[in-house]
Amino acid sequence: MTEEKELLETQHHVVSPKIYVAVFLSLLVFTGLTVGASYIEMGVFNPIVAIAIACIKMVLVVLFFMHVRYSTKLTMLTVGCGFFMFLVLISMTLADYISRAWGQW
Repeated sequence: MTEEKELLETQHHVVSPKIYVAVFLSLLVFTGLTVGASYIEMGVFNPIVAIAIACIKMVLVVLFFMHVRYSTKLTMLTVGCGFFMFLVLISMTLADYISRAWGQW
């Protein structure tokens, strides 16, 4: 049983080139959305939209190009904790950014 488990842990998952092409095309679409969103005046929501699109692109890169989707649960937990800390830091930064112009808009 342990030999079988060790064999499963050492095997790598082979990702199809179709998946890589689909992820690449979706990253191009999201890059176009980022550029398009930069030309739209949304007031205080401009950085929020830009960061949301960047987070989606980051998740795609981490899941497929870094092979986290096919890795162990411990790796997924580590990446998830890092992403959670990123969201905490970004939300604190945006809270400070929004509160500095309080009453001026």
